[in-house]
Amino acid sequence: MKQSLQLRIGQSLTMTPQLQQAIKLLQLSSLELQAEIQETLDANPLLEQDDNLGEITVIDPDAQRDGGANGEDATDFKIPESPVSENRAEQTLPDDLEIDARWEHIYDNLPNSPSQSSASGIDNREMFENQAGAEDTLKIHLTWQLDCAHISETDHDIGLAIIDAIDDSGYLNETIEDLHEGLVQQHEALELDEVEAVLHLVQRFDPVGVAASSPSECMAIQLEQYDPETPCLSKAKVLVEKYLEHLANNDVALLKRRLQASDSELAEIIKLIQTTNPHPGHSISENHAEYVVPDVYVSKHSGRWGVSINPEHAPRLRVNDQYANLIKRSDSSDQNTYLKDHLQEARWFIKSLQSRNETLLRVATAIVERQQAFLEYGEEAMQPMVLRDIAELLELHESTISRVTTHKYMHTPRGILEFKYFFSSHVGTADGGECSATAIRAIIKKFVAAEKPEKPLSDNKIATLLEQQGINVARRTVAKYREALNIPPSNERKRLF
Repeated sequence: MKQSLQLRIGQSLTMTPQLQQAIKLLQLSSLELQAEIQETLDANPLLEQDDNLGEITVIDPDAQRDGGANGEDATDFKIPESPVSENRAEQTLPDDLEIDARWEHIYDNLPNSPSQSSASGIDNREMFENQAGAEDTLKIHLTWQLDCAHISETDHDIGLAIIDAIDDSGYLNETIEDLHEGLVQQHEALELDEVEAVLHLVQRFDPVGVAASSPSECMAIQLEQYDPETPCLSKAKVLVEKYLEHLANNDVALLKRRLQASDSELAEIIKLIQTTNPHPGHSISENHAEYVVPDVYVSKHSGRWGVSINPEHAPRLRVNDQYANLIKRSDSSDQNTYLKDHLQEARWFIKSLQSRNETLLRVATAIVERQQAFLEYGEEAMQPMVLRDIAELLELHESTISRVTTHKYMHTPRGILEFKYFFSSHVGTADGGECSATAIRAIIKKFVAAEKPEKPLSDNKIATLLEQQGINVARRTVAKYREALNIPPSNERKRLF
């Protein structure tokens, strides 16, 4: 086969480095964006952060839509600058200071000064109370108590083996025989009853009931800690040891017959059992609070809803003039080429960051404009909306809207909500309109909250109630929404006491 060269003309779509960078920044979450900005600042000497934040303009959806009513210009409200704006280096210390002088008496506008705290209405104690403490897992908590116990070295090794076999819920994953078999290799003369004795010790550690093999045993251990004179205690122990499964199934008749208890006495027994914790390990959680910082703020001023970018997530960057002035256009040295490349990268990054903030603000404004009823009245007023609706409104691609609304959060009077929360499918109504799935879930939740415990609403009944309100929903759809809300079925919600 003869080889030859051919020339062909064609078109292809190529993503420039600028476009790739803009898409990357657009899909980053707030924390990822902060890390990306910091990494770029560290790598590019021609890029620096502008500490003079100035004011952030707020877009008013109503004013943006009508272009200013009655021929007047739309009024934007501002986020004021930080009150601490003085340069500390310009302040000088007096030559003679009083012995009991405090920093806030010398420096003005100190962030933690009493005048500053009282003016802003912030209690400094809250700042420390909201800080997460040192990490304390269940195993660390139990090991600390084991170290404080006055036991022999052998019993201490047994206790460590038992603690290692406890899962996050507080239950023992291994049998006593397996633990004994593993410890015999280290302690040849170890007896099985010694392992059982240490196990009973660990089960009385805080939280009481850990290292149990089943919920029944866990709850029985906790009941043993009660005063023997507690009413109905003996029957409560019998119930958790023998009839716990019947209690879960609400088999009241069998429980009354087996325990020889009246309705009022059985109610007291159940209340006593409900004071125990079947998952004691969850009280010592390994998960610490993770705070969500919103990307945009939504607030109402003068009867209009406004949207603003969180200034902490939109830092102002600029090109370092000192390095930029060193660039010589005709010089092709390595140093000059290095500065030129980084200057271009700095400009691209600033432009991509500005594009991200503008797109984020446009999408957030469009969402607020469509969901003003939700902001006013709550979930039941949520309007049906999909990504395509916002994409067509802003003349953007649907994939762009998807990137903007992923892992982005909005601070509203209804709480901090993810952008995705405002998008939901729709269900037809009797008058030919549409109802949001979020609104239907809110209505179902309200129905369940108002139902009688002894006669909970079935899925069919809920579907009938929705139909009476003009919402056509099938029983299986109600079941799907109910499961999404983590609401158990009617037979599990039934309570006789």
